[in-house]
Amino acid sequence: MASPRNRRPGYSRRAQYSLFIGYVIAIAGVLVGAILLLISKLDPPAFSALRAGTAEITAPVSWGVGSVVRGIGSIPGWIGSYFGVHGENARLKEQVQHQEQVLLKARAIAYENIRLKKLLNMREPAIEDIINARLVSSSASSTRRYALVYAGIAQGVHAGMPVRGPDGLVGRVIEAGPDTARVLMIIDPESVIPVRRLKDGAPGFAAGRGDGLLEVRPIAMTTGQFAPGDILVTSGTGGIFPPNVPVAKVTERGRDSALAMPLARPDALDFATVMKTYLPPPPPPAQDTRP
Repeated sequence: MASPRNRRPGYSRRAQYSLFIGYVIAIAGVLVGAILLLISKLDPPAFSALRAGTAEITAPVSWGVGSVVRGIGSIPGWIGSYFGVHGENARLKEQVQHQEQVLLKARAIAYENIRLKKLLNMREPAIEDIINARLVSSSASSTRRYALVYAGIAQGVHAGMPVRGPDGLVGRVIEAGPDTARVLMIIDPESVIPVRRLKDGAPGFAAGRGDGLLEVRPIAMTTGQFAPGDILVTSGTGGIFPPNVPVAKVTERGRDSALAMPLARPDALDFATVMKTYLPPPPPPAQDTRP
């Protein structure tokens, strides 16, 4: 006799157990989410400590999974590079010749700047790197854009420190645990970076949009709008980010602002450099404890 088409779970112990376990997992997930939401609202410091502890535990797993994903994703690029190597070689030779001329001009300008600063007796803060650390993960599917660096307080990393990659600025540290740190990327909606145009020094602000792009606005309309192709670097204003760190390249001009593509891609980075805050805040004044 043929079995009926729609059999309820009661006909099978395995189906009953699977359905029961599914309900238990769903209810447990809802309860855990509600508890975490309650903790984040009532006690933010405790929630930050809990999040930092979770990051410490999951950092090795995130790094391993990220390495596998990046390795698989780079296979098509390797294949394309292999077949286009001859044309790329000719293009690179021409680019090297052009870059040599630009480098000579840049060296002359840098030497002139050093000479003028000595004449003016100008004093500038030193730009120091704290540590080169592995970038174990970065969020790419939500509007909030964070990254996790495998270095923390034990390695001298603290909140407020800038983070950069080989191609440009990544963001700044907002939370530091014992051995990991949470980085607010420049493409996050809460991120605002003081920048200037490389060719003429026109100042502006680059704000994250949450979709992988930056919205750039000039400080003064008299300096003109940013145009496609303009390279933006940090200005040093604000005291957090050191000057002249590459940030983005303008891709589209708008009415009052422009869109720019970040030069650094955290999802393709293996390592990042945590830098010392350009102008750290002064220490709090000593309190007079005398009676």
